[in-house]
Amino acid sequence: MKLNSSTLKLSEFLPYRLSITSNLVSRYIASAYSERFGLTIPQWRVIAILGEGIEQTSKGLVDLTKMDKVAVSRAVSQLVTKKLVRRIAVQTDGRLALVRLSKQGKDLYEEISPLALDLERKLLDQLSDQEIQDLHKILDKLGHSVPEIQV
Repeated sequence: MKLNSSTLKLSEFLPYRLSITSNLVSRYIASAYSERFGLTIPQWRVIAILGEGIEQTSKGLVDLTKMDKVAVSRAVSQLVTKKLVRRIAVQTDGRLALVRLSKQGKDLYEEISPLALDLERKLLDQLSDQEIQDLHKILDKLGHSVPEIQV
């Protein structure tokens, strides 16, 4: 692949390739928990964040999942309807609510987590230990550099 080319080739354009790979991986994993648990990708991401044990505001969920406000709001509302999460009003600020997993949501998280980790292992089986370490470093480096890049 030639870098710094003046001609855009979408198949070689890094942002496109990252997006395609991300979509493929998300769909691969989502198919498992969609069929079995009836969850969408945004719903699973919210559950996964909350499953780490810290309740979040909707804004916190937006920041952590890197999804837009509408997707997070819709996912949270659907999860409330499914009784997988609860909204708890913040007493000091009536406009804010914290979102936390319900007992059902915690149980679901505990059931899905091993499945998600197994799917991750299957994906990573394609790579050596060094490639996995390199991939994590590269993704971290790219992720941290995006806000600094001037458009």
